[in-house]
Amino acid sequence: MGIKEGCKTLKDLQKGERGKVVRIAAPGPLRRRLMDMGVVPGAEITVEGAAPLGDPIEVTVKGYHLTLRREEAQFIEVEPC
Repeated sequence: MGIKEGCKTLKDLQKGERGKVVRIAAPGPLRRRLMDMGVVPGAEITVEGAAPLGDPIEVTVKGYHLTLRREEAQFIEVEPC
């Protein structure tokens, strides 16, 4: 299943960009872990920055900061706000 038209993955958002989570395409345990951390469909997520070499990225979701590897962020489909 591909990315919905008009959507991007969280990995593709730049610093300061926001999006609304549309879908989490991660496999089982990773999907559960992301959802436990508040990354659920409908949640607004903002990219705050990235480490000097670009990985990991820091995001804000539901009022708290979360750090994700780009490998994990590629499974989170967002609709840019």
